[in-house]
Amino acid sequence: MIGIGQRSHRVVVATAVLLALSGCGRLIPNTAPPPGYTPYYPTPAPRPQPPAPSVYVAPGTGVIDQPIGSGTFGQVQRATRTLAQCEAELASARVNFVATPDRVNSETCGLTAAGVLGPDMGTVARMTPGDVTMTCALATAVSVWRRQSVEPAAREILGSDVVQIDHMGVYACRSVNNGRPNTRPSAHSRAAALDFSGVRLRDGRRITVAGDWNDDSPEAAFLKRIRDDGCRIFGTVLSPDYNAQHRDHLHLEAESARFCR
Repeated sequence: MIGIGQRSHRVVVATAVLLALSGCGRLIPNTAPPPGYTPYYPTPAPRPQPPAPSVYVAPGTGVIDQPIGSGTFGQVQRATRTLAQCEAELASARVNFVATPDRVNSETCGLTAAGVLGPDMGTVARMTPGDVTMTCALATAVSVWRRQSVEPAAREILGSDVVQIDHMGVYACRSVNNGRPNTRPSAHSRAAALDFSGVRLRDGRRITVAGDWNDDSPEAAFLKRIRDDGCRIFGTVLSPDYNAQHRDHLHLEAESARFCR
């Protein structure tokens, strides 16, 4: 017969054994996972990407508001390297420009990084015809030329403000030399060139390339001044001094090729 003391001792020993076993591990051994089993690990949620840096040009600091110098052409090229940068330059100078979708009219004609150039709210001179489609780079170069050359030259040489800038158009699907066959596509087929024909002044005078270029007059001096200034802004400038096909206009081309005459 087991006494009370012996039973108490056995209970204590059994309890100690169970506690020891529970501290060392599971009583039932682990088994290998079934074939093809892939443990699940929660995938961390993707981190939100920071927004792309916006392009901002402080008013008065862009290329359109800087005087023309020896480095102006390079400044215009850098300022129009991307459409976003170009649009920021125009917006900073309060020049209305509305980008349009790229389009292809043919293998040699189409629009890329282009839009509609509207009024320049920083000046009184207006383009005629207005709201003209052109590349953003050309819009920027024209804006520099208008503010830093055409308008101040008219005040200095002709004694009056320019209120209207006349042109013959920009975008035309044609080759150079008025569409002659077997010639390369014109910059007009990319909306990258403006044909300037003259200006109208506040005092009523009209100055034209066709009528005033060859005169020995202040009007001729004005036209040659803005041609020479244009050579420091645009990639290519062609005038009546180049050939007879440009007897009535200045061809102003905002691309990287360099030629001026």
